[in-house]
Order: sequence, then C-alpha cells, then structure tokens
Amino acid sequence: MKEKITEQSIILFEKKGFSGTSIQDIVDSLGVTKGTFYYYFSSKEELLMDIHIRYIDDLLSHQERIMEDPSKSCKEKLHDMIYLLIHDIKKQGPSARVYFREIRHLSEEHLKVVLPKRDRFRLNIQGIVEEGMKKGEFKKGLEAAIVTFGILGMTNWSYNWYNPNGKITDEEVTKIYMDIILNGILA
Repeated sequence: MKEKITEQSIILFEKKGFSGTSIQDIVDSLGVTKGTFYYYFSSKEELLMDIHIRYIDDLLSHQERIMEDPSKSCKEKLHDMIYLLIHDIKKQGPSARVYFREIRHLSEEHLKVVLPKRDRFRLNIQGIVEEGMKKGEFKKGLEAAIVTFGILGMTNWSYNWYNPNGKITDEEVTKIYMDIILNGILA
C-alpha cells in the first residue's frame, strides 16, 4: 500500500502540485482512509521527502555504476550519464517533474538530506568533465562547474518537453546533446 500511495501521490503532485493536493485527495483517489495514509507517512511532506530520496538515490546508483566502469573513457561516461537522464524520462518523468518542481516544499531538515545527494550527482558529472580535461579528451581550461551546470540545465529541462513515445528516441536526444556539448553549434 505504501507504494500505491507514493505512486498515486506522484501523479497528483505532478497534475495539481504539492500545495494543490491534499491528503484527502490522495486517499480518496485510492479508496482508503486517512488512517491508511498515516500508517505509512507522518505527513504529506514526509511523503514528498520519500519521493525525493527514492528518485535521487536511484539516479545516484545508476550514475555510480557508470563512473566505476574502467573500460569507458570520460566521453563515454558523460554520454552514458546524459543518456541515463534522458532515458529515465520514460520511467521516471512524473517523479522527476515532482522532484524538480516541488523541492521548495521541503523543510530545512529534509533539505539537509536531499541537497547533498543532488550535489553529489552534480559533482560526479563535474569530476568526469575535470578528468576528461586532464586526460586530453575535453578542451583544457574550461570552467568545469559551468560546463556541468550547462549539461544539467539541458538534460533536466528535457523532463518538461521530451516525449519518450515521440518520433525522436532517447539515444538521438543524447547524441544531439553530446554533439552540442563537444562541438557546439558553430558551422
């Protein structure tokens, strides 16, 4: 039941927003009582925190597997991380939209748990960019932090427009992003 509450809440939070969704909305949509909700979550914010932690922990787990592969170059690892974020839209699109849009509703206490995980994800990408510069795979002298924010800006915004069931595949989007990152758009 906890999983059902979480999944239904993601749908409602995505559609109506965190503030626009009440606990009553959640339990009514599932045909259960508030007591059922409170058996699993002490508050709506705790539920939101659970959604955030599940989402970022899943991404970190996949990202760390990419980083640990000694057979891949920095360029390949960067490709795989971008592909992870684009491919993830099919499976996690609603969770991602809630993750990015509703973080402002988490308390300071919860932010102290979530923000370091977000930072770790970003810094892992930055580490790949820095390593690639050291190894000569990427242009030297780049500001790795700015490059990383640019990569995350492109990929994270994709959750708002990319349709995984549309005419362009996740691999094609990844290829376009990699081309822009590595070569720019100058003719």
